[in-house]
Amino acid sequence: MKKAYFNWSSGKDAMLALDKVLASKEYKISKLVTTVNTDFNRVSMHGLSVNLLEQQAQALGIPLEKIELAGNVSMKSYNNAMKKVMKNLTSQGFKYAFFGDIFLEDLRAYREEKLAEVGVEAIFPLWKKDTKKLLHEFLKKGYKAITVCVNAKLLDVSFCGRVIDKSFIEDLPEGVDVCGENGEFHTFVYDGPIFKNPIEFTIGEKVLKNYTSSKNDDDCFVEDPSWDTSFWYCDLIVKQ
Repeated sequence: MKKAYFNWSSGKDAMLALDKVLASKEYKISKLVTTVNTDFNRVSMHGLSVNLLEQQAQALGIPLEKIELAGNVSMKSYNNAMKKVMKNLTSQGFKYAFFGDIFLEDLRAYREEKLAEVGVEAIFPLWKKDTKKLLHEFLKKGYKAITVCVNAKLLDVSFCGRVIDKSFIEDLPEGVDVCGENGEFHTFVYDGPIFKNPIEFTIGEKVLKNYTSSKNDDDCFVEDPSWDTSFWYCDLIVKQ
């Protein structure tokens, strides 16, 4: 089998894509790679505790590599850090990288361009598939997920810390993608058919965080009034 790694978010789209890759038996996923915000020791964007991320990787039986970055990292610094990691992975024989993206064209183009620079092929198992069908497939297979972050501009706090199920889908407002592919919400998968064991946790506080765009020395961030600035985060606590 071809040696590959998965750009791991800890969420449902990545999990379903991983499920499909493993079922194909064409590639061996030898590593999960996840960016971590060192300011809070949490998964970037998702806000998930690193402890839960590590437990998830252990339950899946796949080694985890964390890319540690400051929360206010510039795009230039981010690209440099990622290129260094990618070169290290290619030196270990990795030539394929998997993603759970579904239809964000600009993000796909960015990933393909950066990986091509180090000789790695980007692969997207869920690309252009119907998101509603994907989510139903995810649930039918027996995977379980909970929202850990929601865009406060589009969803109220009641959607944060909520298990993904039929009622969740039915309650989503019109215009919100059922897989949250436009950044409407992010999830954590805590159980499923390829897990050795479920991840046990308790639900902690829900916090609203506001962010502002800014411009730094690398000229990477530009003021944009359409930029999403408020997110509800649900803290999941490792069950002792």
